[in-house]
Amino acid sequence: MTNTLHRFGTADSFHDDYVVFAIASKGRNDEGALEKLRAFLRMAVPFHPVNLGDARNGGAVRPCRNMTPLSHWKRDATADFQAVIDGLNAVTTVAAVFDHRDAAEDFVTAVRKADLGLSINVSTSIEGAIECCDAAGIPRHSVGYSLGFEGKTEKLPNSHVLMLSTMCGHGMIASSLAKKMIDWVKEDRRTPEQAVTYLQRFCSCGVFNPSRARRILEEARSSQK
Repeated sequence: MTNTLHRFGTADSFHDDYVVFAIASKGRNDEGALEKLRAFLRMAVPFHPVNLGDARNGGAVRPCRNMTPLSHWKRDATADFQAVIDGLNAVTTVAAVFDHRDAAEDFVTAVRKADLGLSINVSTSIEGAIECCDAAGIPRHSVGYSLGFEGKTEKLPNSHVLMLSTMCGHGMIASSLAKKMIDWVKEDRRTPEQAVTYLQRFCSCGVFNPSRARRILEEARSSQK
């Protein structure tokens, strides 16, 4: 089970979305796991992830505690991977997010060779996860399926909003914010890149994929035209 299981979209929509998790089991292999989790994050950086996540402290683009009226226009939107690694202060779930299958496959292969003794989970389409395992020379252990939404689905937001809002595993990206960002991009009030950084800061677990979000925003703008 993973907090990314309910990412909304078709299987094809995850062609640029690969989340690789590492987690220790309490009372079984958590002794000394903090440094192993840091090693996992450090190992990911050479493979060019688009985000690194620490489930306690967030991802590589975070909210700012010192805000002024001008901060909105001058905030640094550069992903700070080292801050995620240095800020890891407790045994928790960590993740590396990739927007290319080759990078995800190479990273999973490297993690297997490192043999950190942690549980590793790959979250993407079923086909994509199988390909990552095959590339690393390991069989798939298990699989989790999301059964989607049931009930009065006509009351749900549209698909573009759902794809953006469900990219935070803890539900911290409000559908109203996602809709607002789509509207602003359509109105040329913000670029997709700017809108993505606004959304990414709210993801408390650090598994938000800015590349996929940028593509979704561009698709939403194109669909209007």
